[in-house]
Amino acid sequence: MNNSLLYLITVLIWGSTWFAINFQLGDVATEASIAYRFALASILLIIFCFVTKRSLKFDFSAHKQFMAFGLCLFSGNYYFVYSAQQHINSALTCIAFSTLMLVNILNARVWYKTPITRQSYIGGLLGISGIALLFWPELIDIDVGAQTFFGLFLCMIGVLLASTGNMISMNNQRKKLPLVQANTWGMIYGTLFMLIILFASGKTLGFSTKIEYLTSLVYLALFGSVIGFTSYLTLLNRIGAHKASYANIMFPAVAVLLSTLFEGFEWNAHTIIGFICMIVGNLVVLAKPISIAVPFNQRKK
Repeated sequence: MNNSLLYLITVLIWGSTWFAINFQLGDVATEASIAYRFALASILLIIFCFVTKRSLKFDFSAHKQFMAFGLCLFSGNYYFVYSAQQHINSALTCIAFSTLMLVNILNARVWYKTPITRQSYIGGLLGISGIALLFWPELIDIDVGAQTFFGLFLCMIGVLLASTGNMISMNNQRKKLPLVQANTWGMIYGTLFMLIILFASGKTLGFSTKIEYLTSLVYLALFGSVIGFTSYLTLLNRIGAHKASYANIMFPAVAVLLSTLFEGFEWNAHTIIGFICMIVGNLVVLAKPISIAVPFNQRKK
């Protein structure tokens, strides 16, 4: 599958998961819902590995990688981002989490000496500015105080964990650990970590048989987890963290489009300008590096 299609799949699926997650909130503890999501996703991946005859046997060294991978990307970051939303609204959470692109750029530099291009910064800033404009009405109503700063702090821990998980995934692929099996074990460990957090916090496993809850759970497990993470992490290794991570900035655009279709969201000048900033930023990041040709007779000998 080519990179453009993988990128489109990632943006469309993960952009729609923001809508699906709404049906997971309420009756069931958040930690339990996250555990159910990745438990179901790991079961689907185990079945896929069995059918396609992919071995799930790895040595202890590989399992240490998978445990760290699962802790960061399939449990810890979700726990802190969901916890952040108890203190700040979803708009501010979305903007804070979109900084994942910039954190990924810096982490890729630290972990893998990946050069930082001017296009990455310009595109990233345009994208984050676009998200801020999309949610401008919600932002101006925020009461800045201890609760807001604490919520942002929790969200940024989630961002750091997500970025670390991205780097571990790149490291897994560099060590020739197959992506599908790495995701399978990562989600298994992520599920176990979420259950530990659930019981340590004194909460109990609950479940809802509402059709909205069940449908969204299946969608989040199959599309949001199995297909979404496979597409995104494949891109991460192919085109680099600075380009693949821009997909995180495009998710709110898809979420707003879905809200327009199903929730009656009304566009205004902020929405339009925000969309333009995000699309321009996307083009800047994904474009080939700009080089300025120097006439032959002006080059140094």
